[in-house]
Amino acid sequence: MLPAAARLRQRAEFTTTVRGGHRGRSGLLAVALDLSATGDPALPAPTRVGFVVSKAVGGAVVRNRVLRRLRHLMAVRLDRVPGGSRVVVRAFPPAAAASSVDLAAALDAALGQALGRGSGAPRSRAALTGGPVTSR
Repeated sequence: MLPAAARLRQRAEFTTTVRGGHRGRSGLLAVALDLSATGDPALPAPTRVGFVVSKAVGGAVVRNRVLRRLRHLMAVRLDRVPGGSRVVVRAFPPAAAASSVDLAAALDAALGQALGRGSGAPRSRAALTGGPVTSR
């Protein structure tokens, strides 16, 4: 189980992590990783993780099942993320029907992208379009 000290609880922390963090995505979920939250290097801070499982995933029972499975999978992977960083894992609707093996593979892929070890998810709109972003 994920220790209580390793959980994100404040809305501001979720927002900062999602808006300013590195991103990784798979078909079942997305990961946002904020490495700038490390704080004082003399004091080892735990990696903190938060989860977003919206009503689009399913009813309360389904959402809680997905959340428990993701929490368990992320607890095993905490050592892959630098200490003191923040991670937000967002489940998409297909995650409700996915097996634990598929969720684990999706989490590994998205976390690898966010850490810069995967196929590399685009970090900006300019990277998606292949050119500069202009507003209309």
